[in-house]
Amino acid sequence: MVVMRKKIWPRTAGDLASMAFVLIIVPLVYWFGLWIVLSELYKDKGLQYTLHFVLGTFIMLNIVGNFTYTVLCDTSTVRNVISIGTAKTENGWWLCTVCESVSPPRSWHCHTCDTCILKRNHHCVFVGYCIGFYNHRYFVMFLWYLFLGAAYAFCYGSFFIWNRVPFELSTIIRMVFPMMIFFFGIDMSIDQFYLVLYVVSFVGTLYTGVLCIYHFNLILRGVVSNESNKRNYTYDMGWKDNIKDVFGERWYLTWFLPYIKSQLPHDGTSWCSVCLKDD
Repeated sequence: MVVMRKKIWPRTAGDLASMAFVLIIVPLVYWFGLWIVLSELYKDKGLQYTLHFVLGTFIMLNIVGNFTYTVLCDTSTVRNVISIGTAKTENGWWLCTVCESVSPPRSWHCHTCDTCILKRNHHCVFVGYCIGFYNHRYFVMFLWYLFLGAAYAFCYGSFFIWNRVPFELSTIIRMVFPMMIFFFGIDMSIDQFYLVLYVVSFVGTLYTGVLCIYHFNLILRGVVSNESNKRNYTYDMGWKDNIKDVFGERWYLTWFLPYIKSQLPHDGTSWCSVCLKDD
């Protein structure tokens, strides 16, 4: 069951700026791709236009849905708090002096979120919160659909841009420094604005593509970032069980929509029994 966080606003200026960037640029690229590019490429508004519009909207729906769940889902150890006086630090459980409680294995305290996170992967500045046991699925799908959306916008944007803007030295310069040229008033034309969005989609494709490879690799190996850095594969249960550990029992359906329920195999604290289940 998804438990919602009570305090969802980013705690640092960096997190707030990064989240604001995502909340602004994603709708802009969506608008650019579907209302500008597609309208220009398919002026007759026929079947191809409709199919591309539906696909683009489906991608956007997944981006928004997975982002929302990643931000709102409480993946802290609050629901599993064990006070210092009633538990022992054994079997991987450890004492967090900041939270003044005993935290389960694979949890780490995040000083930005000011709490311990279950199966903490990392703190993501773009959602202003940590990625852990309960929101890992949504974060990875958010990344995946961001990659699809950026790649989609870049591919079709290429046809649009290069039919509209001449390929010459000045154009290359405008693409290398697109935002500076636009926001400093050097060129505030609509074509320069389109170039900004086009370059953003290109950079976004590369950036999210690399992140997808990295995070899917972590999932398949059954580790989080900290464990990967330390080459600790204690909790690797094989690729299929590792996938279920993140996406739940209905892992094969979670790729389609974030609203599909998929029960996780445990509560994020029983790691020893999980790893020893076949022994």
